[in-house]
Amino acid sequence: MKNVCRIEFHTGSKEELFPDFAPDFPYTASCSQLDKFMGRFVPWHWHKNVELFYMESGRMEYCTPKGRMIFPAGSGGMVNSNVLHMTRPQAESEKNIQFLHIFDPSFIAGQHGSRIEKKYVTPITAAPQAEIIALYPEDPVQAKILDTIRESFHLSENDFGYEIKLREALSDIWIQLFAISRPLLEEKGYSNKTNDKIKSMMVYIHEHYAEKISIPEIAAAAYSSERECFRVFHDCLHMTPVEYVKNYRLQTACHMLADSRETITNISHACGLGSSSYFGKVFREYTGCTPLEYRRKWQENDI
Repeated sequence: MKNVCRIEFHTGSKEELFPDFAPDFPYTASCSQLDKFMGRFVPWHWHKNVELFYMESGRMEYCTPKGRMIFPAGSGGMVNSNVLHMTRPQAESEKNIQFLHIFDPSFIAGQHGSRIEKKYVTPITAAPQAEIIALYPEDPVQAKILDTIRESFHLSENDFGYEIKLREALSDIWIQLFAISRPLLEEKGYSNKTNDKIKSMMVYIHEHYAEKISIPEIAAAAYSSERECFRVFHDCLHMTPVEYVKNYRLQTACHMLADSRETITNISHACGLGSSSYFGKVFREYTGCTPLEYRRKWQENDI
């Protein structure tokens, strides 16, 4: 299990990239310390892979277009395939440690079209009503699943038969999740076209953030009207398109400040934020410090 304090994304989108995945073993385990992440949060993103997690310490907030859930230490859950979400800690002072299994559904489903995939995997991954399956220790049945999840992180890659034991453990957890989720899965499902629209608009912004971007251009990326564009951003991300563009540019600037020696002026223009004076103003509002102070703190590992 590797320690993680930042995530990577596919070029031009906010679909998370998993460089450790191998074609013959689409799985990775990580220990995420969110209080050490840049900005102390993980921005809106999605991934085809399933995210199974356990909160070792701290309190985590998961946000999706449908709402928010709080996960204190000892709780956990599963984020479904392709669900748009963001996470942040609930308190600035506490240590926030999260254990994660990230895996492609095929890891337990086997060959595409298999009976296992059709009967047990797809009913969950294709269910729009099952964005996040939350588990809390106060419920005896959920507590048992949480114990199984936590124990599964004790498997070692050096153990004989590790790959088979891991798939067995994840399959056991999956069938337990399936069992407690059956009432939810039996509810009438619906196709969430809004989710597809917001992703298309986000991808457009991620590809053109360095340029001037207009609301009609963002809306056109999802074949929508300007009014629909504002509604989708409000309903899904709880902000306006302009606010999202500005925040994304500032997030990009944070990474450039931490990872490069580019001048403040160059970073400002590269992120579509215009003059260095304007950049300094909005950056301080966003982070509480100047760009140079942020660079110094991050590169000295004080953030």
